[in-house]
Amino acid sequence: MNKNPSIIVVDDEQHNFDVIEILLFKEGYDLRYAASGDEAISQLEAQQADVILLDVMMPVFNGFEVCRTIKANPKWQHIPILMVTALTAKEDLAKGLEMGADDFISKPVSGIELRARVRSMLRIKHQYDMLQELLQVKEASLQLREDMAYAIVHDLRNPLASILFACDILSMADLDLKQKKRVDRIVSSGQRLKFLIDNLLIMAKIDAGKLVLNCTEVDLYNIAKDVISEFQQIANQNQVKLIAHLPKPGKIFHLDDSLIRRVIDNLLSNAIKFSPSKGQVELKIDYLSEEKFQIQVKDWGKGVSEELRQSIFEKYEVGELAKGVAQTGLGLSFCKLVVEAHGGRIFVESNQPKGAIFTVEI
Repeated sequence: MNKNPSIIVVDDEQHNFDVIEILLFKEGYDLRYAASGDEAISQLEAQQADVILLDVMMPVFNGFEVCRTIKANPKWQHIPILMVTALTAKEDLAKGLEMGADDFISKPVSGIELRARVRSMLRIKHQYDMLQELLQVKEASLQLREDMAYAIVHDLRNPLASILFACDILSMADLDLKQKKRVDRIVSSGQRLKFLIDNLLIMAKIDAGKLVLNCTEVDLYNIAKDVISEFQQIANQNQVKLIAHLPKPGKIFHLDDSLIRRVIDNLLSNAIKFSPSKGQVELKIDYLSEEKFQIQVKDWGKGVSEELRQSIFEKYEVGELAKGVAQTGLGLSFCKLVVEAHGGRIFVESNQPKGAIFTVEI
């Protein structure tokens, strides 16, 4: 018999919990109250949750900090976080997304909207649980894993396609500048989510030994320039200086454009995440010969110990590389599989005096 979904409501005011409890009463959820971020962490240590409703404006340990702490822990980062906030500035919403929030709901809370958004978060958690159950069954066949990945991707793509289609319709309307920026932000987030969903299929194909490279004539300069442009805002928000050392455009290599782009994307994302405030991340591309090249991503983070330098490239391996920041290992595993599919190698070294250098040679 399935247990009722468990929801932690984190708010420093008991009255706000009482309101949410009334609005969700008929849903039959197991609601738990935490009066602070520390209390929420303690509850998670004792018992997992399916969704977290997190107030932003809390003293001492605000919602942004709580969200970042939860999402940095590999045991909890899969739990959807719905932030409840009276803030409306786009900078605040962007900060919440950067900290790992999955969705927002504005105060005063509407019962209809709250119930709909909680159900949406529970669907995401359910899909994650299905995938975890599949991965934990050792005798599950590779074909079954691939079929499950296709089913999950299909379920995720349908609502995403509806969102992007609705944005296309909105973009044709007579919107003011502020409204247009909001629509553009939704489109950008939707495209980013589509990118991640596509990665699920790629990983399934690699697992099943069915990955076929779609190699075309590619200019690395153009790929790197696009990725740098996409990550510039994220770097700015993290107060990290992003530097690019790129070769002149025009040099052509025979590569899978989409997969190589994802490799650079993953490496830059990790480097920014593990770099301290006021730190620096560098992307450098060199041509080693007419047919070979090297991509390096350098950061000023804590670095990678000798013991972790091999294991972090293994699937599902978890490595604590910096205080308060962790990763599941899937991103670097993906990079390794793609690089090796191109006949290359990827490795990590120390970036003296501090940090790490991830190098791809193909």
